[in-house]
Amino acid sequence: MATPAYKKKPAGAGKTLVARIEAMEQRYDAVGAALARLDGALNEFASLRDDLAALREYQESGQWLRDFEADEAGRIPAGVKRGVLSEDGLYDLLAAADRIPARANEPLFPRQGGGMGHKTK
Repeated sequence: MATPAYKKKPAGAGKTLVARIEAMEQRYDAVGAALARLDGALNEFASLRDDLAALREYQESGQWLRDFEADEAGRIPAGVKRGVLSEDGLYDLLAAADRIPARANEPLFPRQGGGMGHKTK
């Protein structure tokens, strides 16, 4: 008696299965590693809340403008690092920080199907 067609394995089916599992395992490892890095970066960023608030207050209080003008007038020694006084640097840094929560709420990919069902066997 012949084996029914639905029970026949296509030629090379085992290799296709193994190749698919290996490819998915690589993706699983890559996503897991990226999530670990992202979690670490988010924890680091969260620990800098007071620094971010101080920078925002510095910009909004007018002190930044006074320091910028002092730099323009040559009153800050040449060896002092002053990236914070670049014309757009602090503004751009604060704007980038403001974009983080919105990015965290963006879907990474469209959801499909009805859920996260999976089979274990």
